[in-house]
Amino acid sequence: MSLFKKFFGTTHDSSEEAKLGELNVSNPENTPIDELFTLNFKKNGGKFLYCENLEEVKNTFEDILTENDWFENDVMCFEPKLYSLLDENKLNYTAIKNPKFLLASCESLIADEGSILFSSNQIKQHKIQDLPTNIIILATTSQITAAKSDAMSYITKHYNKNYPNNITTIKYFEKAKVEDFLSYGTAAKNVYLMLLEDL
Repeated sequence: MSLFKKFFGTTHDSSEEAKLGELNVSNPENTPIDELFTLNFKKNGGKFLYCENLEEVKNTFEDILTENDWFENDVMCFEPKLYSLLDENKLNYTAIKNPKFLLASCESLIADEGSILFSSNQIKQHKIQDLPTNIIILATTSQITAAKSDAMSYITKHYNKNYPNNITTIKYFEKAKVEDFLSYGTAAKNVYLMLLEDL
């Protein structure tokens, strides 16, 4: 049984928040990286949606569309492996003018800062601030890494010299209440993460 299933069960309710509060956040080195990622991602303002299988991914995606009334809209998506989700919901991803959201995968999920690492494979040459305000990410539990250095090591090994470019992270998923020098100039995004169990 996965750590996520033991930790969260299969429901998404307010008890999830209470369970997150029970984590040993004062001593993150004792917290498993999947739990640490979830905690930091939600602390950054991201919306975390755990999915056990592809059927749950499809249902969760439809729930997001319904919640935001995003049916019959233009969508930014550069990955053919994700087109079937858009086709099933009659969303246009060709000749787009004003996309409601970006649908993408990612290179890695970084636990120690709760951020998402992208490359040109997901966002082409776009800068984070040029992407739509709303982003829906489909990632897997095996993509969670402890730190950014681990994510970069994975890219080095995985792509074997055919490295993608435009490698960047997104960390802020809501506007900072008090801006400090670390968040200055960053574009906050409304991020949904559909995390598929694959371990």
